[in-house]
Amino acid sequence: MGAWAGRLKRVALAALVPTLLVAGCSGSSGSSSDAARVSAAQVTLTPGDGASEVPAQDGVFARVRDGRLTEVRLEDADGHEIPGTITPDGSAWSPADKLQPETRYTLDALAVDQDGLQAAKHASFTTFVPRNTFIGFYNPVNRSTVGVGFIVEIRFNRAIKDRATVQKGISVTARPPVPVAAHWFGDQRVDFRPQHFWTPGTRVTLALNLKHVEGAPGVYGTQQKSIGFTVGRSQISTADTDADTLTVVRAGQVLRTLDISAGGPGHATYEGVMVISEQDKVTRMDSHTVGLGSEYDIPAVPHAQRLTDSGTFVHGVYWRPASVFGRTNTSHGCIGLYDVAGGGSTTTAAGWFFAHSMIGDVVRVVGSDGEQVAPDNGMSGWNLSWSQWTAGSAVH
Repeated sequence: MGAWAGRLKRVALAALVPTLLVAGCSGSSGSSSDAARVSAAQVTLTPGDGASEVPAQDGVFARVRDGRLTEVRLEDADGHEIPGTITPDGSAWSPADKLQPETRYTLDALAVDQDGLQAAKHASFTTFVPRNTFIGFYNPVNRSTVGVGFIVEIRFNRAIKDRATVQKGISVTARPPVPVAAHWFGDQRVDFRPQHFWTPGTRVTLALNLKHVEGAPGVYGTQQKSIGFTVGRSQISTADTDADTLTVVRAGQVLRTLDISAGGPGHATYEGVMVISEQDKVTRMDSHTVGLGSEYDIPAVPHAQRLTDSGTFVHGVYWRPASVFGRTNTSHGCIGLYDVAGGGSTTTAAGWFFAHSMIGDVVRVVGSDGEQVAPDNGMSGWNLSWSQWTAGSAVH
């Protein structure tokens, strides 16, 4: 209990002492002047002492009869005060802000009657436990190292109606410092990125301070955590679908140029900047999952590196002859590299590229007849200009 609340209790005790003395005396020594020292002000607190499941709003008040309130203090268990307002006539007080759920509060009020005699009241209560909650699923792995194109992505399990409040509960900070901005894609996803690709060596921290944050009416966050990752070396590869090559550039120097087979007629590869978001030595690829019917179902595709949520990969191909690569585009939109079955080789084109890549590496596609990749299709937000990106923030 704070010093201020203790003072109120002492005032209340002092006000009660004369009454106790009168009640304890049986002789005629008591006088009307003793009783007159008890304040006529009657303070009422809502909720009462010991209450639970108190709502966050419109559930806390202080009122007085036959007097006026002079001081009211509402604070949580850590001593943080919640501001409030006393009405002009001094008859009532209410908090200016919402209360937090699952929190213990103390409410103390001090009033005076027309003779200036003080009366005090104290109550302790706890607020409600939320029945509806939301959480954010994030993509950085704590203590991981990523490529310079990594975009922090948070997807929520419920629709967020108050995007600004939720965004204020999330921070992405870099060391050395660089401005990082948010962009919302609908009401269940928010991404964060700097204006340009990250500088190698940058340490980035994602902080989710969402516990008790109201994301939608009656829906509260539960997360309070911090995730850190480091930006590794710069690797930016360019897939030229006209030349049928993938040129791998690390730290400004060409590391290697590989022959590819990109999207064939009717299935052109997306144009634009994409980022590796997932790596699998072997994975299954079924055309039903990407809306292409029964065109293919390959149970063990080697060295698969995802570029889009919709199913664009850089991956190994062992079911076509080596002569296809560097000459003919035959895929359903992916970027194919020659490989052997099993995902164990590091000497094939696909195996080498897999071994020399990491999540967050950039793959830029040029020369394609395909559509520009959508900015929310994987970590493709780099295809928006900085002004377009910052326009998608809920906080300005």
